Amino acid sequence: MRIIFMGTPQFAVASLEALLNAGEDVVAVVTAPDKPAGRGQKLQQSAVKHYAESRGIPVLQPLKLRDLNFLAGLREFNADLQVVVAFRMLPEVVWAMPPLGTINLHASLLPQYRGAAPINHAIINGETESGVSTFLLQHEIDTGHILFQEKVRIAPDDTAGDLHDKLMVIGAELLTKTVRAIAGGKANATPQNTLIADTELKHAPKIFKGDCEIDWRRPVDDVYNLIRGLSPYPAAYTFLDGKALKVFKATKEKTAIAHPPGTYVTDGTSFLKFACNDGYIAIQELQIEGKKRMDVVDFLRGYRPSSVTIIS
Repeated sequence: MRIIFMGTPQFAVASLEALLNAGEDVVAVVTAPDKPAGRGQKLQQSAVKHYAESRGIPVLQPLKLRDLNFLAGLREFNADLQVVVAFRMLPEVVWAMPPLGTINLHASLLPQYRGAAPINHAIINGETESGVSTFLLQHEIDTGHILFQEKVRIAPDDTAGDLHDKLMVIGAELLTKTVRAIAGGKANATPQNTLIADTELKHAPKIFKGDCEIDWRRPVDDVYNLIRGLSPYPAAYTFLDGKALKVFKATKEKTAIAHPPGTYVTDGTSFLKFACNDGYIAIQELQIEGKKRMDVVDFLRGYRPSSVTIIS
């Protein structure tokens, strides 16, 4: 089959590489336009573009997916199938173009966690299991008929970054399996509404800055899961002496608290804890405003909190 691959971040590169290594005929790649980034605001390519060019695959970078020149160029590749991994929402004129349609790899066990941030929300909600799904695109986002799924366990200390890396590898394998099944006429599509029954659906909307601020009045489990679910990006944050403090890694201590929620305590050398309503969060890796990411011992070596309860 002639395949067009659509994707942008590193998560998608693993799937593109797996398809090529399996001998699939990827005739073109569609990815995001180059964007200015860094101090010099130099144009940076997407991870998918960088990899595609290294493999000699033509790359399309439309600003608008309904652009007539882009659509004409897409048709010229005469693709049998389109594959989408971590791209953007496609208009019907694009996803309905190839005769075999367009399939998507999604980082959740659909119909659960439809939306832009399934990895983050699964951990924020304290799930112990996640997975990947391949499905056929249709009008409503993430609602198309499911082709294949693969489950993966979420460890108690997994961060969003850890789960991302697990699903990236498993997803690439599942996508290759799906493409082979479609080519062999052995891909059975299951409507998502048959899997819902009386199940309460959990959603995975895009995460904004306001969603990342830690509310220390919450139970310690909730705060711990929020930190894991936003690490390493965009990162949960709080404030320390008026400065924004990102938290990347922490442990939890469920115990009776001796300080109001939001109070932080330290021995000045080895630990920094914040009180929740039923315990403490002990920060292990952090980044204070204007500084680099570091572990708590290095941080305390060069920082003297001004309004903190010091305990030995």
